[in-house]
Amino acid sequence: MVYFNGRALVTLITQTKTATISALKLTRFASIRVAMHSRSLLPDPAVYQPDTLDLNTDTQAADYWFNCFRDMVEKFAKVAAKSQPEDHTALQRAEQFQAAYLQQVEEHRRNVPVNCGKTVLGTSELLQLNETMLRRFGFPDPWLSQKKLENASAVARLKQRLQELDALEDEDAMWTELVRGVLAGNMFDWGAQAISNILEQDSNFGLHSALDRIEKRPWLLDNLDNWLKRLKGQPHKCAVVFVDNSGVDVVLGILPFVRGLLKRGTKVLLCANSEPALNDVTSRELRSLLDECSRECEILAEAWSKGQLLVYANGQTGPCLDMRTLPQELCEAIAANETDLLVIEGMGRAVHTNLNARFGCETLKLAVIKNRWLAKYLGGEAMFAVICKFEPAAPS
Repeated sequence: MVYFNGRALVTLITQTKTATISALKLTRFASIRVAMHSRSLLPDPAVYQPDTLDLNTDTQAADYWFNCFRDMVEKFAKVAAKSQPEDHTALQRAEQFQAAYLQQVEEHRRNVPVNCGKTVLGTSELLQLNETMLRRFGFPDPWLSQKKLENASAVARLKQRLQELDALEDEDAMWTELVRGVLAGNMFDWGAQAISNILEQDSNFGLHSALDRIEKRPWLLDNLDNWLKRLKGQPHKCAVVFVDNSGVDVVLGILPFVRGLLKRGTKVLLCANSEPALNDVTSRELRSLLDECSRECEILAEAWSKGQLLVYANGQTGPCLDMRTLPQELCEAIAANETDLLVIEGMGRAVHTNLNARFGCETLKLAVIKNRWLAKYLGGEAMFAVICKFEPAAPS
């Protein structure tokens, strides 16, 4: 194992960052070409801006988030060190990760006056930096053990959750509960300090506990009635669903929602991270989960075996979502299946990024805001404020 410090570490970070940015630009340009050719989700890729906040121009947001990320990294360093208990170098590497991350955050902060109005610095970049630094110091998936535990627990409860939903005879009531289930599932995010505190203190905290905690309607952003009205019309041909966390989120929140779409005759493309980020589910893990969940539900089993339910890697290595970096395979699938519904779930993908972005098909954005400052910034008061934003397709 090689360790870096001082000037050597700075040089490594600079060189690696330059190479990463160059590769990322090439990937983005390739994805944009496919998207433009295949009537993708982006009506105009050239004007698409995923980041909701710009820390280079918003001093209020910058003051809060730079401090937030400085505090956050200490917890992540502890998780990283604990994730490799048999490696005697883990603690030292975790400390190096923390120091390197803080150095880069401080560099971003110093560059704000220089970059103001020239480039966008979103919270997505600082979240991505966390994952990049963890990998650099030998921690590719610090939450792996936690994800396995939560996935197993959630799968064991799936059948019961589906029975609860099937007992709802009214269609509007069922879909309302499906949406609430997605929102409650999104509470299970180890990257949010407020949630990690709850999960660490209450081992019995589950989906129904989360349903009681989320904001009561009317929500901070509440287009649920518009979504229910749309469901009375023609079923969608194909939905592409960008998922978030492992465990309760994907198994008890997303999959019942997806099952509802499948029952309407809608094909579903489930998109999960290409690489680990926090406790987010990866595409490889999601495929394994669907094998297990199919044994608990005939509808999921049939769709999974017949290709009506498919899993794709989303090209992301962090917890946010940039539609310009989708893999070519996914872009082609979106076009080939005439996708007419986009579902984006989670704070990283639907709030930190894409909250204000418009897409070329109907879009449903679902998230619980697990940060009081951000909820207030967006005009809310509740701690676990809800985003349920349903939008028609943007003009071509």
